[in-house]
Amino acid sequence: MKIAVASEGDLVSQHFGHCANFNVYELENSKIISSRSVQNGDHENGCVPDFLKTFGVTLIITGGIGGGAVANLNRQGIDVIRGAKGGAQEAVEKYLSGKLISTGELCAEHEAHHGQGSDAHQCSHHGS
Repeated sequence: MKIAVASEGDLVSQHFGHCANFNVYELENSKIISSRSVQNGDHENGCVPDFLKTFGVTLIITGGIGGGAVANLNRQGIDVIRGAKGGAQEAVEKYLSGKLISTGELCAEHEAHHGQGSDAHQCSHHGS
């Protein structure tokens, strides 16, 4: 299993669509066995789910996120835990121990600025 955390360096980002990077953690037997940070170079709607899918991510942990982004991630088979704060690795460890549960809240600000998750543009600016 691979979990990505929308991040600002090593901290959970509070704005999924504008995070600086994704910390991607590979798990085996519910333990972190490796991690890497990948730059989020393309903040357009629709790109991030495809980008994360190329790394085999099946779960994203983030702070704030809009409904369109959640729907796009879910269409790619990626579950979303929202409302996280603090360190990225700490958030993964809390999730693995059952202490991190999604708030279920959506950020209305994201919908106003980004629409409902259109993915009609070309995605080409993600770092690796």
